[in-house]
Amino acid sequence: MIARGTFWQSLGGLGLAASLSLPASVWAQPAAPAPEAPTGRTAKSVGTATKDMVAAANPLAAKAGQDILAAGGSAVDAAIAVQLVLNLVEPQSSGIGGGAFMVYWDGKTMTTLDGREKAPMAARPERFLGPDGKPMKFYDAVVGGLSVGVPGTLRLLEAAHKNWGKLSWQQLIEPAARLAEEGFAISPRLNGLLSKEKYLQNDPVARAYFYEADGTPKAVGTILKNPAFAQTLRTIAEKGADAFYTGEIAQDIVATVTGHPTNPGDITLEDLRSYKMEERDALCGQYRAYRVCGMGPPSSGQLAVQQMLGILETQDMAALKPGPKAAHWMSEAGRLAYADRSLYVADPAFVSVPVRGLTDPGYLKSRAALIDPNKSMGKAEPGAPPFQKTFLWGASEGIEFGTSHISIVDRDGNAVSMTTTIEDGFGARLMTKSGFLLNNELTDFSFATTEDGKPIANRVEPGKRPRSSMAPTLVLDGSSKLYAVVGSPGGSLIPNYVAKTLVGILDWNLDPQVAADLPNFGSRNGPTELEAGTEAEAWKTALEAKGHEVRLIDQNSGIHAIVVTPAGLVGGADSRREGVAIGN
Repeated sequence: MIARGTFWQSLGGLGLAASLSLPASVWAQPAAPAPEAPTGRTAKSVGTATKDMVAAANPLAAKAGQDILAAGGSAVDAAIAVQLVLNLVEPQSSGIGGGAFMVYWDGKTMTTLDGREKAPMAARPERFLGPDGKPMKFYDAVVGGLSVGVPGTLRLLEAAHKNWGKLSWQQLIEPAARLAEEGFAISPRLNGLLSKEKYLQNDPVARAYFYEADGTPKAVGTILKNPAFAQTLRTIAEKGADAFYTGEIAQDIVATVTGHPTNPGDITLEDLRSYKMEERDALCGQYRAYRVCGMGPPSSGQLAVQQMLGILETQDMAALKPGPKAAHWMSEAGRLAYADRSLYVADPAFVSVPVRGLTDPGYLKSRAALIDPNKSMGKAEPGAPPFQKTFLWGASEGIEFGTSHISIVDRDGNAVSMTTTIEDGFGARLMTKSGFLLNNELTDFSFATTEDGKPIANRVEPGKRPRSSMAPTLVLDGSSKLYAVVGSPGGSLIPNYVAKTLVGILDWNLDPQVAADLPNFGSRNGPTELEAGTEAEAWKTALEAKGHEVRLIDQNSGIHAIVVTPAGLVGGADSRREGVAIGN
């Protein structure tokens, strides 16, 4: 059994007051607020189980997955049930109106599925430029149909079920359909986010569902029923994902997107009908005695995590322990990884991403050599990785936001790590008559088309998937056996959250609950960012002495991690959100 850490035991009553600021180095992209706002912390104990486990962002969703596992379902079966219930009880974060990445382990093979949203075929690079040729303000782009990408989550779930499901498709959908009919109690987090939300009430369908007649959010504990979503789910249960991508549901999506009164989009029925989920090669790399695997491009998340780990492997992180020295090394590693991310990573169908070079051990050692243990480098420049084709891109950071993460291990040792999203909290603030919110994923593209006269790799193009930071991760031990399942929401902060958690589990020997609850810290190649209201604030002076520009910000992660031990499964659910880790 992994030793229980002692570093971060007292979690109750923490105030997370600071608001998020984006790095000063953001290029050609409008300023935006934090991913999903904080709604307080809840102290949690580590979860344990002997057979199987689910760690997910809401207790009702996790229970649905646990029940599926108890009925003999696979990890994929449980993930489908969890996702559909999350769509209902945590609608601000994910759902069938969005996209997802899944990493799956069957005991022998690692497979990754790309259900990322795509730009409509009518989309053009200038999509988010105003009449003056400058990038639009963030929420001018987000709210309405213009930001909506073609959803991919259902195609991913259906493909995963056909490959690895054990129970019937209908059985997996029924828990969410029944809950939508019978209703569920609004959680404190959902109520808190509705209270802070400025744009959702402008959509008449969403206003009628989430708010009272006087415009106040429905109170905590109010039973919220969604018969339209129940009908949608039952139609999908009967007819499969095709019922979403064709027919009345597809027509509803198109009408909702194109009919927005001030900011219409251009998704067509053909865009929906022709969407395809992509199976991609898993991106795997060595970290000490472990094999760390995840999703490659169009996600930059696992690339950044593996670059950071490759740089940190040159140091004895176990000896550093959480504190200013560890924060220095992880922040400097983050600068280097985010610098490469900004230049090289985009949809591999449109850009030749030098994955092999960016993760080459020799290249990462050369990048590590740029770090001075006594002085911050400030802003890092992109490197020149080997094995790349010659091209010139302009750098672009992009803005990314909240998501949800699901970690599952079944009794056969199969595992799912899935990060899923509708992008910003409540997505495009468009709710279909079919009962679900639509994503604003296209604002994950660069708003600008060029930088310094060079085309930006992550610019908008027809049929293109926007770059992501999602980093669903599976870890194998030295015997190629499953060791850990890790991931987090958090937009462009995700690589830092996942890297911190992996270092906590693999180097600092912390159980996954303690590792998740460690203060968040790191750099996105701007300031060094320390989580406000935590013990990390005490590291500020020591880091500033090394030349760091330190910023105290909210870092509202939602880390869900499971570790396999000789005694069984040990799970953690981030105290910053309302998730749980439970099993049989």
